[in-house]
Amino acid sequence: MEKIMAQGVITKTGREKLCKAHAGDISLPAIVQMAFGNGGVDEAGAVIATTGEEVSLRNELLKKDIDNHTYPITTTGRYSTRLAKEELADQTISEMGLFDAEGDLVAYKTFLPKGKDADMEFAFDMDEIF
Repeated sequence: MEKIMAQGVITKTGREKLCKAHAGDISLPAIVQMAFGNGGVDEAGAVIATTGEEVSLRNELLKKDIDNHTYPITTTGRYSTRLAKEELADQTISEMGLFDAEGDLVAYKTFLPKGKDADMEFAFDMDEIF
């Protein structure tokens, strides 16, 4: 099984929700899904830089519920999910994001394309670092 680890950029929407939750104006919705796409590189194959202004993946292929979360250190939340052999078989993945219970993209990452063969499982971890 291939294991992929990424550090996501907290989006503007995610930062706004954190700000309002710290002030007591809203309750912060849990991160519940991870999405995968192939829009993280340009036509030349270069990784597209993240801005934090993203509200969706550029080309979402699949969204899955988070399998589990851990705290490798007290200021980092690690969210994990697995792609089964049949999920995104023969696709390339070059972007991923974390979505909260309200459906908002709160963390986003782009990277070089990772090809997923039909006979492989992938495990993805994405860290939200504070």
